[in-house]
Amino acid sequence: MTMFGSQLINGLMLGMVYICMAIGLSIIFGMIGVVNFTHGILFTLGAYFALHVSKAFGFGLTLIISPIIVGLIAMVLEAVFFRPFYGKPHLLGLLLAFGLALMLEESIRMIWGIRGFPYDIPKVLQGTINVGILHYSQYRVFLLLLTVLAIIGVWLFLEKTSYGMIIRAASRDSEMVRMLGISTKKVFTLSFALGSLLAGFAGAIVAPLWGVHPAMGSDALMPSFVVVVIGGLGNFWGAVISGILLGEVVSLSIWIWPPMSEAVMYILMGLILLIRPRGLLGEKWKEFE
Repeated sequence: MTMFGSQLINGLMLGMVYICMAIGLSIIFGMIGVVNFTHGILFTLGAYFALHVSKAFGFGLTLIISPIIVGLIAMVLEAVFFRPFYGKPHLLGLLLAFGLALMLEESIRMIWGIRGFPYDIPKVLQGTINVGILHYSQYRVFLLLLTVLAIIGVWLFLEKTSYGMIIRAASRDSEMVRMLGISTKKVFTLSFALGSLLAGFAGAIVAPLWGVHPAMGSDALMPSFVVVVIGGLGNFWGAVISGILLGEVVSLSIWIWPPMSEAVMYILMGLILLIRPRGLLGEKWKEFE
């Protein structure tokens, strides 16, 4: 029971990381219609920047500074590389994102080398804490609570602020937003930055658990795509539900049958899409149908 409880909490924690990544992917895809393969690289950059920023400013400020740096880099990527492809066939943007991701990953290897770097858990968060049925890692509990707060914060921003409403409106009908006199270029850029900031945040918080290495983004990118597909494109709570579901399934499969842990997410996705092709809470998107 102790091992089962530990794996359940591990699955919840893993699901929260997937949710942060998936929400960012959904925001970007909804705005520019491109499957952003650079999302995994931005996750990796979040971890690398956290590694260096923490040495100068401490772990607390790192969780703020590192995602902001990633968001600023994403704004440059959007303006220079993605913006010229707006309004063109989506396949061109897909190929651009894929090629850009490969280029950026090799750039990381050129700058930081091919080997990974250890990233120690902050001393204040080392050790275990009693969570009722077992003693569990303090840092993992901290990560779980922090990601929950971050997800709630993003939801409140998108649902309760005027700018969040503009983002949601532009993702469904950008022409209507332009007719209202709102610059969609700024909306697209800042939305790209918001989605990328979530990726950088996810990279920064899992760095002490996963280590920091050039290919770490791949470990988070594909599950995040699966979360988006299962939850339904454009649905915030669909991403939350599917992220938790996927995290638990992967975590329990690691405990029961480790060789199945990578394949099980794709099996789950296939089963859900057979029953509900739009995902659990999927919506119709006029722009893409």
